[in-house]
Amino acid sequence: MGFKNLRRQRPNSNHMFQFQLIFEKQWLHLLALTGLIAGLVLLGRIDSIQAGSLWDVGTIIWLWLAVAIAIAHQVLVWFCWRTQLHWCLLTRLLDHTGFTVYAVLFSILGIARVAVVFFLAAANRNTAPVELAVLRILALLTAIPAVYLFYSVKRYFGFKRAFGADHFDPSYRSVPFVKKGIFRFTNNGMYTFGFFLLWVPGLWYGSVAALAVALFNHLYIWVHYYATELPDIKRIYG
Repeated sequence: MGFKNLRRQRPNSNHMFQFQLIFEKQWLHLLALTGLIAGLVLLGRIDSIQAGSLWDVGTIIWLWLAVAIAIAHQVLVWFCWRTQLHWCLLTRLLDHTGFTVYAVLFSILGIARVAVVFFLAAANRNTAPVELAVLRILALLTAIPAVYLFYSVKRYFGFKRAFGADHFDPSYRSVPFVKKGIFRFTNNGMYTFGFFLLWVPGLWYGSVAALAVALFNHLYIWVHYYATELPDIKRIYG
């Protein structure tokens, strides 16, 4: 399915109602994010999380850079999804290239989100009080469901749909939910298994700081699900 024949929807005439829908459940997003950041601030006082550096950049800087990219990534998705769904903003401004622009920005931040966790883990290596060989076995085991998730997305789901194409192209909204591959076991494979990938660097390098950020990311993506994606699913699919 492409976007050449994208159907432009007319936005709802009630602008105040539209504005409210853009921010639907975002109080939950803000509240949960505040709690998660507070937790990281407390953890950041632990010596093992402060230890180390990479390229003369300290671990704490890498940690907060990883957090900042994760927040930017999820705020981008919220803004693009909601303004497109209720205002058709991107396709009205950019026509059929609106989705492409969004997908490129999504991909850049998504790759950076993973890469910076690897850099953080390398900076803070060997700080976990567990035998490194054990942690590396766990890293390999953790990577298996993550790899299977991305294989399932490519084969059965499609990356366009994973990016949120149903917010842009109404033809996606009649496509049934996928029940193949890893999606046989859960409807939320991306959040349940995809984010296992972010645990791999901390386990492989034995990094307490990277494991803390992996936990932050895994909890924060579920905030996105309940505050942004689930309300949108209900509005798109009924």
